[in-house]
Amino acid sequence: MKKNENVVIKVEKGSIAEEVGICPGDVLVAINDEEITDIFDYRYQINDEYLEMTFRTPEGEEYVAEIEKDFDEDIGVIFESGLMDEARSCRNKCIFCFIDQLPKGMRKTLYFKDDDSRLSFLQGNYVTLTNMSEKDINHIIFYHLSPINVSVHTTDLELRKTMLKNKNADKVIDIMKRLKDAGIEMNLQVVLCNGINDGDILDKTISDCAKFMPNAHSMSIVPIGLTKYREGLYPMAPFSKEDAEKVINQVEKWQNKFLKDHGTRFVYCADEFYLKAERQLPDAEIFEDFAQYENGVGMLSLFEKEFNDEIEKTEYNIESKRSVSIATGVAAYDLIKKLSDIIMEKFPSLNINVYCIKNNFFGEMITVCGLLTGQDIISQLKGKDLGEYLLLPESLLRNSTHTLLDDVEIEDIEKELNIKIKISTNSGDRFIKTILNTED
Repeated sequence: MKKNENVVIKVEKGSIAEEVGICPGDVLVAINDEEITDIFDYRYQINDEYLEMTFRTPEGEEYVAEIEKDFDEDIGVIFESGLMDEARSCRNKCIFCFIDQLPKGMRKTLYFKDDDSRLSFLQGNYVTLTNMSEKDINHIIFYHLSPINVSVHTTDLELRKTMLKNKNADKVIDIMKRLKDAGIEMNLQVVLCNGINDGDILDKTISDCAKFMPNAHSMSIVPIGLTKYREGLYPMAPFSKEDAEKVINQVEKWQNKFLKDHGTRFVYCADEFYLKAERQLPDAEIFEDFAQYENGVGMLSLFEKEFNDEIEKTEYNIESKRSVSIATGVAAYDLIKKLSDIIMEKFPSLNINVYCIKNNFFGEMITVCGLLTGQDIISQLKGKDLGEYLLLPESLLRNSTHTLLDDVEIEDIEKELNIKIKISTNSGDRFIKTILNTED
């Protein structure tokens, strides 16, 4: 029995649902006598041309809405939960878990650890496959939820049990085989921990995962994120410049092999490794279709390519001198400064101040923009010359809101710094247009 209910929160105007009398607040109980356990059950059942939908009103009365419609036609209802079920929580105790490294006092939703294969399909979340029942696996196969993003971390199965602290962690290869046999595509991830799952163990992991090609579409190697809140947690060492260099060289050897044997590089290092190693970022073409973009793989290279393509064709007359500011994290600072200098060279009447914001909230080993907080931005820019406006990256914001990780609002920053803020999307061409006020 489900813990939550499928509550209707909106009925579209002029829809089939409105016509048959479905109302906000009604609870969907079943379709054609089949219980609806999640959004995939709903989508599957709703495709039929004839539906008997059982609802329960807020007063507790049940009724059946009989509907005749075209195949695959939507009836026009929106439910309270997009998943139409509770998200599955993670039962692992991973030694590298970022959520375990959060300080106390943040909003409750940040402490929720999901490990739900349905969210992997819907939102691109990565799942370890350790928290799946037989029913869950069959659910993926029956509804062909593809692709699924899998956190492999290592194929040394005893080590995987140690790293995830879950007795079921050694089943990952068997489950991946079942998914491959069912035609499910997978994107894979390794959170690399210095001295634990790197070196020869990483070679084994890459080799084992490559056997799942072509169903295994891509694989990313991402460095562990270490905050300053690690008291009582498993001891971890950050990657040094030399360590990062070794990882890149190791992965590039595999890329060359896979490109020759399979026509794809398959495995990629996160941008952070190149920055840590002080290596030039690879050309954007190296990352092929950017399947691991949301994992911070190829993000900066694509941004620079989009910028270079746009700046070549950009013409803009700035009649009077203008000055604007950009705030970014340590990881992206050098690139943003370089690109800002190119803009100023082309448009000499425009001055751009680029400010590097250090992450005092989580600790200076966290360098990515997306984990910056409002309080760090305010404290480090107070009293600075910010010009007409301050440009902030979209990656700072939570779920398309104006709220940062520490619950500081964009409006709060504007008030504290007495400056207008503009938000730039994570693309190089929009970056130029936002600075020049030439957005479409």
